[in-house]
Amino acid sequence: MGKGYGYGKTILFGEHFVVYGLPALASALGAKTTAIIDRIPQKGYELIDNRPEVPGYKKNKYEEQQISIKNVLKFMGVDTEKQGLRITLGGDLICASGVGASAASCVAIARAITDEFKLNWNDARINEAAYEGEKGYHGSPSGIDNTASTFGGLVYFVKNMKGGPNTMDTTKLKNAVELVIGSSGITSDTKEVVDAVKKLKDKDPKWFDGIIGEYSKLVAKGRQALEKFDLPLVGKLMDKNHTLLQEITVSNEVLDSMVVISRKAGALGAKVTGTGRGGNMIALTPGVKLRDKVASALQAAGYEVWKTIIGS
Repeated sequence: MGKGYGYGKTILFGEHFVVYGLPALASALGAKTTAIIDRIPQKGYELIDNRPEVPGYKKNKYEEQQISIKNVLKFMGVDTEKQGLRITLGGDLICASGVGASAASCVAIARAITDEFKLNWNDARINEAAYEGEKGYHGSPSGIDNTASTFGGLVYFVKNMKGGPNTMDTTKLKNAVELVIGSSGITSDTKEVVDAVKKLKDKDPKWFDGIIGEYSKLVAKGRQALEKFDLPLVGKLMDKNHTLLQEITVSNEVLDSMVVISRKAGALGAKVTGTGRGGNMIALTPGVKLRDKVASALQAAGYEVWKTIIGS
């Protein structure tokens, strides 16, 4: 029996902009997906998916998940025609758009495979395997999700647009910080949203370049604020990042409403996280008291929420 895990993740700064080679800052969440690999006498593999989910998520992602698993197995040199496998997924990470659910499962499966077959792969190799798995979900992923899921903590990430190694710096926050995740209840399609943003960029390059310029300054300040543990400034910059995401049309009325509710309840900052046009938003809520207050406000408005931490 091989065992593995992968962290959930949230993007603090940079969703969509990271696709164009701009820096992004992500953090692992205090929730994980787990995987268990067992050898079975039949050929092929069978999947038991016990992960908690937003209704419909696993059904909507099933076909992509099958491609992803096959990508990981192939990359790791595992031939299920010679040795059948049972893959059991679990953990406390709720499957939803924007929390790195697909990356967490890829990392967990890769770790379980190296454990079962005694491959002795280090985290860098696990990350490579998970990236191949992410291609099944996202086509040409940035790599930030699987990086955060593999290494944990904070990740400063820049995609190499020429195809070489990506820039990746990992660190930890001074202390773990409470975070509220609110679900829109809408499962978004990453490929569709990324393509839609690209069409806007191609239609008006000058306009998009202006937004990129604003974002470049914002993410640099965000990195410094996180390193200094200046949480009020981090929150203000998250708010500005949300405004930019609104401008490139990856928010929607539901997400905007949740952001407003969170800020009124006292969150230091709130924004869309992940793909957008559905999925989740995040609210920076240091301290259990503030976290619970913001979570309660969102729940009172009818939204599903999760309480977690970042930066550990």
